[in-house]
Amino acid sequence: MAPEESAGSWSLLQSFERRFLAARALRSFPWQSLEEKLRESSDSALLLLDILQKTVKHPVCVRHPPAAKYTRCFLSELIKKHEAVHAEPLDELYESLAEVLTAEESAQCHRSYLLPSGDAVTLSESTAIVSHGTTGLVTWDAALHLAEWAIENPAVFAHRTVLELGSGAGLTGLVVCKTCRPRAYVFSDCHSRVLQQLRGNLLLNGLSPDPDATAGSERPLVSVAPLDWDIATVPQLSAFQPDVVIAADVLYCPEVTLSLIGVLQRLSACRRDHNPDVYVAFTVRNPETCQLFKAELGRAAIRWEAVPPHHRKLFPYEEQSETAMLKLTLPASPAC
Repeated sequence: MAPEESAGSWSLLQSFERRFLAARALRSFPWQSLEEKLRESSDSALLLLDILQKTVKHPVCVRHPPAAKYTRCFLSELIKKHEAVHAEPLDELYESLAEVLTAEESAQCHRSYLLPSGDAVTLSESTAIVSHGTTGLVTWDAALHLAEWAIENPAVFAHRTVLELGSGAGLTGLVVCKTCRPRAYVFSDCHSRVLQQLRGNLLLNGLSPDPDATAGSERPLVSVAPLDWDIATVPQLSAFQPDVVIAADVLYCPEVTLSLIGVLQRLSACRRDHNPDVYVAFTVRNPETCQLFKAELGRAAIRWEAVPPHHRKLFPYEEQSETAMLKLTLPASPAC
């Protein structure tokens, strides 16, 4: 195989691997490139077997599989591409499909994200965007954006206490805990079902909210805290004593935006020595909501600056979505 052909095949395999492990929409896969490769390749069966090993047969997926329906649809599409080049039937594809045809559907599925170290962050998530009255049971693009930025900027978190507002499924926090060496990390949310899922995802990734489980280890001290922004008090927030505060995809409506401003104001009154660094990542869905956020920051005397985009895209998410991140400077306040 020529070097350029080998590089092209490796890139294609990596794209399929990362998208399948994260259970991204099938339309986002490079199907056309695959079909072209299959037509050009002298051994199309080998390429398809490699894709099978990088996706359905991947060790991470074997342990923590995506939704059964998703796997069935993926394998059906892979078989269509194979049949389109008029190749001999590939038994392994049909055998894999047969294995999931009888699998039971579940309201939960797994999504996995590969880190530069080769380790993976795996999340148990709802198969529905809205479930149990909340959108916090799935991972949103801004969480992936913030996680990528954290990997490029580990010094922001190293040996510091991090408070995450609206942790959702926990992707960003798990990436920070696995790659940035924080001293302590507080996952927080207000919905009981989200908090339950968060605790499960911590255990799924080898982290425990039990202080005794991390005593004497290099792992950060992690905790899961119920935190309702509208009723959180200064003493409650002060107990966290964060050095860094982060939030991802929490600017989805004016009411929540105003609640976020309120909790940031109370956080500015909590630090005994200095205010924490604050980073908020968001997908620009409604420009008016973003303008509201910036206007309210001004009214609260919270300075902001845009964080330059990071260079390396590690995780698969929608290319067309506009994702941004702000660094906030909370106003100085008397110590609690």
